[in-house]
Amino acid sequence: MLALQGITVRYGPLVAVSGVDLSVGDGEVVALLGPSGCGKSTLLRTVAGLVPASSGGVTWDGADLAGVPVHRRGFGLVFQDGQLFPHRDVAGNVAFGLRMQRVDREARRKRVDELLELVGLAGYQRRRVTELSGGEQQRVALARALAPRPRLVLLDEPLSALDRALREQLAVDLARLLREAGATALVVTHDHDEAFTLADRVAVMRAGRIVQVGPPAEVWRSPADVETARFLGCGKVLAAERAARLVGVASRVGLRASALRVDPGGALAGDVLERVHRRDHVRLLVSVDGDEFEAVAPVAAAPEVGERVRLAVDPDGIAVIG
Repeated sequence: MLALQGITVRYGPLVAVSGVDLSVGDGEVVALLGPSGCGKSTLLRTVAGLVPASSGGVTWDGADLAGVPVHRRGFGLVFQDGQLFPHRDVAGNVAFGLRMQRVDREARRKRVDELLELVGLAGYQRRRVTELSGGEQQRVALARALAPRPRLVLLDEPLSALDRALREQLAVDLARLLREAGATALVVTHDHDEAFTLADRVAVMRAGRIVQVGPPAEVWRSPADVETARFLGCGKVLAAERAARLVGVASRVGLRASALRVDPGGALAGDVLERVHRRDHVRLLVSVDGDEFEAVAPVAAAPEVGERVRLAVDPDGIAVIG
């Protein structure tokens, strides 16, 4: 088990990470989720041994890793751009860690074949990595990281360099691969869809601190504070009294765009101010009782700007804050 205790990282007067406590259990995938610049990549690099902690400790099964160099920690690393060796073919990249462990040739070949099958690249052994797509390169990078059977896999924004559609598919594939490999993993991402797809638990990070840790569904439904709710897509925050009147929840809530939907039988009424087409719905801005709210409508029956609409509340779009 990985355990972080009071980790602080300073760069001169700048505190990049402040007093972080976090654990990752055996076989568990934990996502560090937060906006750019919040310190999540610095924290991951501290775990890897690439960045020294100013204070606090990193342990594995109770053993202090202070002073243990990167290559002796038994951790696998996957970065945003994969960092593959362009002069090696796919098999040569995947086998690199095994060669460092002096694994014999036949065992290396079997392990490479096994991993390429796992990541959906069977038969790619002799391909040049420069001929692969971005998604294929990241699969090779993951296979290379898993090859030596690391006790922990560290992934730093592994999908962020890919286009949106490919990222969504690879997030699903990566979640499956990590579970099939039985991997223990710490994943850094700024994308909550990615974090919630991959992780057993999500640790939300802001300004160098972890502000909330929990299962994805719990974090999604009950963000710790207003800032976390906004980061997780709640564009509107209502005080408890107003929330009780408008959406029937007697607590401070955050409303996502899907919290209100056009429905002829809805209890709320408003006027459409704006409309924007998305892939599978239309996003509306609606004036309700003098205030503006986001709402959604089906593409085939989207109201026009200026039209009066009825709105129903969708509980899945409501987050209870705190």
